[in-house]
Amino acid sequence: MSTDTITIERTVSASPARVWELWTTSDGISAWWAPEGFRTDVTALDLRPEGELVYTMTAVAPEQIAFIEQYGMPLSTESRKRFVAIEEPRAISYLSLIDFVPDHEPYEHLTEVELHAEGDGTRVVMHVAPLHDAVWTDRLVQGRANELDNLAALVDAE
Repeated sequence: MSTDTITIERTVSASPARVWELWTTSDGISAWWAPEGFRTDVTALDLRPEGELVYTMTAVAPEQIAFIEQYGMPLSTESRKRFVAIEEPRAISYLSLIDFVPDHEPYEHLTEVELHAEGDGTRVVMHVAPLHDAVWTDRLVQGRANELDNLAALVDAE
């Protein structure tokens, strides 16, 4: 990891095996990946190094739909991640295709996730590389933190 890597942590009330399952299966990802008001539909999942995760995120709540339509953006967007390393049930890393930034060439972005057993739960440690500027990096960090909050809420509800 480079020295400018950002680390986000959450402890969730599920075993590393359960967190791994939620992070690496279509049903698991669909259950928590999207922010509030959106739905995630996994269309491809090849869980191996160089394998790919492809999913579509769709606005489903009226507020999000109205906001997106106001700016003439599509209600659904497809996203792609390419797995770099998989160490079940301890670590996973992937490159996300950043192809949605206006006036910026597409590029890949690294996320590394570690799962540590801690008491009756799992400490999830996510390391993210910065994006091309501070504004987009802040948006990324907020999005990843929201993902971890969603994961924690899901396992708390189980």
